Amino acid sequence: MTEMAVRVRTKYHWPAVQLNFWTLIMLVGSSANLGIFASFMSVQSQLQLGIPWYFPYWVTVGALSIVFIIIMLWLISQRQLLPGIVIMGSFILFVLWTVGLIVISIQLWGPSGVNGNCGLYVNSNAVKGASTSTLAWLEQHSICQSWTAAWAFELVGAIFLLWMMIMSYQVYRDI
Repeated sequence: MTEMAVRVRTKYHWPAVQLNFWTLIMLVGSSANLGIFASFMSVQSQLQLGIPWYFPYWVTVGALSIVFIIIMLWLISQRQLLPGIVIMGSFILFVLWTVGLIVISIQLWGPSGVNGNCGLYVNSNAVKGASTSTLAWLEQHSICQSWTAAWAFELVGAIFLLWMMIMSYQVYRDI
């Protein structure tokens, strides 16, 4: 008597609302960080200053995150999104986002950090009126706000990647 191997395809039930919300927030966060740090690199180049390593790092991490989300969306459309793939990808991105978050936190909140310089040189010296000084102040103020926004998106992104690992495990366990 011969036995035939029967392949059973496991169907995983992803919570659609949570998955869509996660995807939207991660796309926004990844795109924002990619754009902010690409802009910073452009400013550094225009000023003929060196580009710190963490600027291209965040451009790369933002791009990798977007590619991961696009792959997830393709797998969803094929009904082949597996929890193991999502756990692995989310873990790798979580490590990358956490390293970047730590570096940006040090740069922003450290002893000679951007936030202190912004408070001292920009926020306390508001300039008004139609002049090049006002335009320069507005650009400086925008850069300071970009640093804070990037940090906030990085924090939210790291938390959401942790959340995705937990949600993927729950989908795997069918909880």
